[in-house]
Amino acid sequence: MRRSPRPAPLDAGAARRPARFGPGPDLDPDLVARLQAICASVSVTDDDRVDAGRDWWPLSAVWAHDGTAPALPAAVCRPGSAGEVAEVVDLCSRSGVAVTPFAGASGVCGGSVPVHGGVSLDLTGLDGVVGIDADDLLVEVRAGTFGPDLEARLGAAGLTLGHWPQSFDLSTVGGWLACRSAGQYSTRYGKIEDMVVGLEVATAAAGLVRTGGTAPRSATGPDLTQLFVGSEGTLGVITSATLRVHPTAAAERRSAFSFDSFDAGLDVCRRVLRRGATPAVLRLYDRSESARNFDVGDGCLLVVVDEGDPVIVDATMTVVDEEAGRAGARRRHPELAGAWLERRNHIPPIADLVAAGLVVDTVEVAARWSALAAIHRDAVERLHRVDGTVAASVHQSHAYPDGACLYFTFAGRAPDPGRPAAESYYRQAFDAVTEVTRSHGGSISHHHGVGLNRARYLPAALGRSLDVLQRVKVALDPAGVLNPGKLGLDDPFGTVSVP
Repeated sequence: MRRSPRPAPLDAGAARRPARFGPGPDLDPDLVARLQAICASVSVTDDDRVDAGRDWWPLSAVWAHDGTAPALPAAVCRPGSAGEVAEVVDLCSRSGVAVTPFAGASGVCGGSVPVHGGVSLDLTGLDGVVGIDADDLLVEVRAGTFGPDLEARLGAAGLTLGHWPQSFDLSTVGGWLACRSAGQYSTRYGKIEDMVVGLEVATAAAGLVRTGGTAPRSATGPDLTQLFVGSEGTLGVITSATLRVHPTAAAERRSAFSFDSFDAGLDVCRRVLRRGATPAVLRLYDRSESARNFDVGDGCLLVVVDEGDPVIVDATMTVVDEEAGRAGARRRHPELAGAWLERRNHIPPIADLVAAGLVVDTVEVAARWSALAAIHRDAVERLHRVDGTVAASVHQSHAYPDGACLYFTFAGRAPDPGRPAAESYYRQAFDAVTEVTRSHGGSISHHHGVGLNRARYLPAALGRSLDVLQRVKVALDPAGVLNPGKLGLDDPFGTVSVP
C-alpha cells in the first residue's frame, strides 16, 4: 500500500507529549471493538496515530521541530470498501465521535488534522480503478487511489486525466475532490470540479449515496455532485468518483518569453485566453522568482506548454506568439519551459528551512483579470511590511478567460525564537495576502482549500452563504462528527484555537 511522507520527521514519542491542539477524549473500549468488527485494520499504535495526526501544512513542520504533533486521533481505521466507510461513519455519528478522513495527507491547510481526536479514517485501502470507458471517455476510480497509479492505468489505455497537481505523487483522487484541486495543466483540462461526472459518498444521515454520472449535461435538479466537491469531508466521505478523461496527447510544444513587468505579462495571458486559446501551461513569474527559479535576471518569465491534437496545439501556440510579439516580449529558449517541466513537482525541504529558523509557506488566491495587478502589487508590499519577512514573491499559475490564480510565496524569521513567535509571524503573513485579496474582490483560495488555516476567513468571505452551508451540514451530518473544526462551520466539540 502506497504511503506518503510528511514534511518533517516526527517519531512515535510525540504521542506521549501534548499535541498542539490538545488531547481528544479516549475511545470507549467497546467502541474500538465495534470498529474492529467493521474494519479489518484498526490501529491504536503511537506510530499510526502520529502519522495520521498531520498533513503537509507547513506549520506542522514548525511543531515537529519541537517534537509536537498537531493532533492525535484515538484510533486509525483503514476500511477496505465503501460499505465499511459508511458503517464507520454511522457508528461514529451515533456515538458522537469525531471522524476525520485522510489518505495522502498532502493538504497544506490542516484539512486532515483530527483536532478533536476520535477516529482518523484512512482511505488508502479504497484504491484502484473500477472501470474505464474509452468510448465515452470516463473512468470510475476509488477515492484512495494515488495519482501515479491512476495515470498508469489510464496510460495503458491511451488515456489521461490531465490532472497534475504539484502533489501528484503524494495525493489521491478523494483528496483532489475534497479541496477542489487544480492540476498544473488546468488551463487546458480544467480543475478537478470540471472533470468530475459523479460521486459515491458516505453520509451520516443517508448512508451511501450516488450523485450524477448517468448522462452528460443532465437537467434533473441541482447538481449534488458539486455539493460534495470542495466540502473537505465535512458533509460526507467520498468513496469513489467517475471522472472525464482524454486521449493521450499526440503533440507537445513549448515556448518562453520575458517581459519588463509582471503586469505586462498578465495582460498577454489575458489576451491569449480572450482569443479562445487554452495552452495547458501559461505560467508567469515575477522578477524575483524568474531569477531564483530560472536564472533569468532581466525580466518576468512566461513559460508556455501545450499538448493535444497537433492542429489545435499549433493554433494555440500561434496565438501565444502573436500576443507576446504585440507586447514586445523577448523570446527566450523554449527549454526554460523544459526546465520547469523537470522540476514542477519539486517540494521544498520544509524541515531544513524550519531548522534554519525560517517560517515559509505559499498563499494561492484567485481573482478577475481586472484585479490581479493590484493584488500582486499590494500583497507583496504588505508581506514586506510584516516584521521578519526576508522574501516575498509571486507567480501566476492557472489562467482562465475571466481571471487567474496568483501564487504568493513568503519566507520570514520570527522576531523572537520559539513556536509562539513563529505562529504569530505566519498568521500575519497569511492575513496580509488574504486581506489584500478580499479588498480587491478576489477569492481567498484557488485550489489548496480551507481546512483549519483559512477557516477564520470563511464568515467574511461567504457571508450569508455560510449560513446556508451550515444548514446543509446539519441536514447531512446532524451530530456534527464529520471533520469538525474545518470550513468555518459550527463545531459541537468546542472552539479550536488556530494560529
